[in-house]
Amino acid sequence: MKKFVSMLTAGALALSLVGCSDSNEKASSGKSGSDEKVTLDFWVFGSTGYQKLIDEYQKDHPNVKIKLNEGELNDMHNNLFTSISAGSGAPDIAMIEVSQMEKFKEASERFYNLKEYGADEYEKNFLDWKWQQGQSVDGSFQMGFPTDIGPTAMFYRTDVLEAAGLPTKPEELSAKLNTWEDFYEMAKTVKEKTGKPMSDSPELVFNALRDQQSEHYFNEKDELIIQESVKDAYDYTAKMIQEGLVGKNSLWTPEWGSAMADGSYAVMPGAPAWMMGVVKGNAPDAGGKWSLTNIPEGAGNWGGSFLTVPKESKHPEEAVEFISWLTSPESQLKSFNDMGLFPSTPDVYENEDFLGTTDEYFSGQPTAKIFAEAAKSVKPVYMGKNYAIVNTEILTALTNVATKKADPEKEWNKAVERIEKQIGRQ
Repeated sequence: MKKFVSMLTAGALALSLVGCSDSNEKASSGKSGSDEKVTLDFWVFGSTGYQKLIDEYQKDHPNVKIKLNEGELNDMHNNLFTSISAGSGAPDIAMIEVSQMEKFKEASERFYNLKEYGADEYEKNFLDWKWQQGQSVDGSFQMGFPTDIGPTAMFYRTDVLEAAGLPTKPEELSAKLNTWEDFYEMAKTVKEKTGKPMSDSPELVFNALRDQQSEHYFNEKDELIIQESVKDAYDYTAKMIQEGLVGKNSLWTPEWGSAMADGSYAVMPGAPAWMMGVVKGNAPDAGGKWSLTNIPEGAGNWGGSFLTVPKESKHPEEAVEFISWLTSPESQLKSFNDMGLFPSTPDVYENEDFLGTTDEYFSGQPTAKIFAEAAKSVKPVYMGKNYAIVNTEILTALTNVATKKADPEKEWNKAVERIEKQIGRQ
């Protein structure tokens, strides 16, 4: 996802956001259908391509001006949290990435409840699990409208699988990978025939297994529950590492990128739709050597965002009107066609042009159709505000198993100890 994040310095971002939130810039309150001018400050991160849609919206709503401010993911979220905490400087509309949502839900009193502005009317537009991610546990508070998502599939190198004597057509490969036990057996074949690991990243294997579970690190009472299915995912990944079936490259490292181009492993399980661009960027000359199919036992989701309306806004009605338009099936289809943002609106999945989207780099596969089917199978999951803490420590343990040949059980116990200490300080 980092490939799509535009890099701005924190200082420059802070100045631009504060400047655009100056109360002198904001017009008096009024509906977009009146003669009064309304200015909406809109903070986003990454390369969304939203300016094109904003221009379209402003043509149909001449009394509404939307000022788009694009920043780097962490800087934008930090500035937003600082602003809402201080009660000054927040925008009218703020994009929040899914991994950050629980933290901001803790400060839900600083945001408008979109249910009070007709959110229930739009719920039918979205995937159930995605809509749930944007609301409180009891469903009484709708924090944001969903934008894009990151349904996952399995990317694979056709040349590596062919060298191992395995199927290279997606439907034939998928038929041989119904379970994770099948995955393990195929990994042994790849290793025996080619000397290469099945996958080069412990994180991708672990993520793929974890994301198929209905619960991850916390239950809805915020109780730590990693000793159950998450431990099984950890043990499976560690076993694959120890047997040389999974490599040791960490995501986003130069080695990880080079391996995509070199074909030094067979598959990338749990790869989200937006990672197609990452693969192309790291391996521009490997077109046709990559393809994709389903993950054994079901898909997960990695990434996506929500549009929220901070309480500081003096124009909540206009803000909600705009974000409901920007996240509509029609607008999300345009975002997909322009920027590759995968829609969270299943109506788009019925569009013939959308379903007909293919990618020659990925062996001409109907990529949109594959990811749409994956999106419909994702299970809703509660993440919790301390999700990142747990995830980081578990991945640190797996990295130590891979790079230092550390004992998996000892590393797990150390990770649990670190997690409990950090959560205890919250």
